[in-house]
Amino acid sequence: MLDAVVIGSGPNGLAAAVTLAKAGRSVLVLEAEPTIGGGTRTEEVTLPGFRHDVCSAIHPLGILSPFFRELDLGIAWAQPPVPLAHPFEDGHAAVLLRDMDETARRFGGSAVEDAASWREMFAPYMEDPHGFFAAVLAPIRVPRDPFLLARFGMTALQPATWVARRSFRGDARALFMGCAAHSIVPLDDIGTASFGMVLGLAAHAAGWPVAPGGSQTIANALVQRLEEHGGTIETGRRVRSLAELPASRAVLFDVMPRQLADIAGDALPASYKAQLRRFKHGPGIFKIDWALDGPIPWTAPECREAGTVHLGSTFEEIAASERANADGRVTDKPFMLVAQQSLFDPTRAPAGKHTGWAYCHVPNGSTVDHTELLESRIERFAPGFRDLILARKTWNTADVEAHNASYVGGDIGGGSNALLQVIARPALRWNEYTTPNPRLFLCSAATPPGGGVHGMCGWEAAKAVLRAQP
Repeated sequence: MLDAVVIGSGPNGLAAAVTLAKAGRSVLVLEAEPTIGGGTRTEEVTLPGFRHDVCSAIHPLGILSPFFRELDLGIAWAQPPVPLAHPFEDGHAAVLLRDMDETARRFGGSAVEDAASWREMFAPYMEDPHGFFAAVLAPIRVPRDPFLLARFGMTALQPATWVARRSFRGDARALFMGCAAHSIVPLDDIGTASFGMVLGLAAHAAGWPVAPGGSQTIANALVQRLEEHGGTIETGRRVRSLAELPASRAVLFDVMPRQLADIAGDALPASYKAQLRRFKHGPGIFKIDWALDGPIPWTAPECREAGTVHLGSTFEEIAASERANADGRVTDKPFMLVAQQSLFDPTRAPAGKHTGWAYCHVPNGSTVDHTELLESRIERFAPGFRDLILARKTWNTADVEAHNASYVGGDIGGGSNALLQVIARPALRWNEYTTPNPRLFLCSAATPPGGGVHGMCGWEAAKAVLRAQP
């Protein structure tokens, strides 16, 4: 009998497997797809030699993850000189830099008071950023520094729109709102300011880095650690019921709540499965990968040094875009995220060529083709972009879910980040990683702290197994 079977080889499933294997447990990971990695897969989806991150691309939470830091993945992260650039229609851009003071200083041209407000927002957490991230990436328990987290919560629990209006007047307002939009929740909802604060602080604390070789490098590093400790992986093993699994003391699910309910069947009580089926998913994405004949020719020079570029010119435009998605409406001015990994990682494309990666948020399950909309939007900020396109691969929400069944309706965030669901994720239990069946555990992004490539959900779930089955 195995000690544990892990279903799913995303970063959380692999994190759980590594943690258990390090503790001396026998572990088998079963992956439905032909390749491991879940949201950290890198593939040649356009032309030979062009390696594209199919989902995750930029990794601020990866470099800051307490689990990854403790495990030491051995990844030499590539740091763009500019973690994030946010261009405007007149050709200039706001920038989020590693240096907090330099970031603030550059706001002086748009609103002098923004500089002081930016420092006031982030400086208190810079004394011990790793301690701060250890707290915010942990399950909701009694914190080690309750005063620091209380201060964070006073701002973080507010709607991003409130904080942006009150704190900033110029470019910083749109820069903050773009970070907050990673919540994929209407930005006038409570709690959305937390995303703007966490991602802004992540840039100042450790940057928004790229994984050399692609996000697949992260999955490969986790697999290497797993195999070093005796764990094994089988790909092409889609699990539909517990009856298909080998005998084990524990089963950990790196899947979404409804999928857990389906696979577990009568092994879970009907009341708990009803809670799992009520778990809400957020908006989806429409994504494009490009093979390019050269770097994107941004008008704003800051964008040419940025790993990530946000396209959503104004505070109002970003807020309207995110509200439309939640309401099930398609907007002609979507907030858009662009990543250009090949500028900082030459392994991504043949010499002299480049890759492009971009997506916008769309209503969950939408199959509207936004190719023209996204490409024309980049063209407006980077004239000549279209002339560089050698090939493209588009992904609507159905394509995204077909590639990874955990992305239900194209939701790449592991479920809606609405505040009430964040507090009780995926169901109201003291230990969210456990289930009413002492043998079954959930380790996916549907558990705290939620989406992102950090492995924390799997790490915490594995620790729950070790406590329950010493």
